[in-house]
Amino acid sequence: MNDVERFLAHAVQLERDAARRYEELSAAMCTEGNRELAAFFGRMAHFSRLHLAQATARGGFRDLPPLAAGDFEWPEGTSPETAEWAGVDAQMGPREALLLALDGERRGHAYYAAMAATTTDAELRAIASEFAGEEAEHVRELERLIAACPA
Repeated sequence: MNDVERFLAHAVQLERDAARRYEELSAAMCTEGNRELAAFFGRMAHFSRLHLAQATARGGFRDLPPLAAGDFEWPEGTSPETAEWAGVDAQMGPREALLLALDGERRGHAYYAAMAATTTDAELRAIASEFAGEEAEHVRELERLIAACPA
């Protein structure tokens, strides 16, 4: 992809999906009675909404193209942050929730890193690299939580 506007339209959708999924995980952990993890997932939803605002702001004066569901160019045909999220339910345990979130963050990171690595547009490369770095931070934080979570 070499079009900044099209990339940003994808980033907006990806972050919107991530925020929605983190809200679902937060609700599931509330049901589980795990307030600490519910709060963590709530913070992650907040960060996703901040990234959504950042992607929208990066559009600035540009008109981001309105893309229908079939117009998105996602790896494996679906948004990286929603690919494996069908398993979110109120009965899932903390470790399962963390593993599901980690999978989404890894997919999001891979998407942004691939965009940075393959584009010929310098501006898009810089934005995608920045977004990949933010996703990498989320991956590391989730890996730390998983390491501390009983199996």
